[in-house]
Amino acid sequence: MLILSSLLTPDLGLIFWTTLIFLVLWFLLGRTAWNPIANALKERETSIDTALKQAEIARQEMAQLKAGHEQLLNEAKEERAKILKEAKDIKDEIISEARENARKEYDQIVASASAEIYNQKMAAITDVKNQIGLHAIGLAKKVLARELDTPQEHQAFVADELKKITLN
Repeated sequence: MLILSSLLTPDLGLIFWTTLIFLVLWFLLGRTAWNPIANALKERETSIDTALKQAEIARQEMAQLKAGHEQLLNEAKEERAKILKEAKDIKDEIISEARENARKEYDQIVASASAEIYNQKMAAITDVKNQIGLHAIGLAKKVLARELDTPQEHQAFVADELKKITLN
């Protein structure tokens, strides 16, 4: 118990030397270690603040770039829509013009064909009339050249001659 009691009650010399060693160590550490550690911590804090400020500036720039990009994207979409609308309008106009031209050409072709058909019909009628007239004149010549006694002989002769006539 004696040893234990001496450890529990410190001696005045022990307190003095412990305090002196602590103060010397404190002074040496303050001169050699704590100032550089404090300076390093301040530099580290300054560099972290600078990095945070630069990160904030970069974030703001990125937000501005993103807004600019979105604006450009919206402008490009509007331009695309405008170009597509113009192309559709041009397509519709071309189709309308083509239909109108086709309709006009169709009308001209139909009118030309109708006129041609009418002309050919009139030419055919004229030709048939001419042939009938020529055959009638030829038949009349034959009837006049031949003297027949009865009307039945005249009709039989005309009927035979008509059978011989062929229209071309």
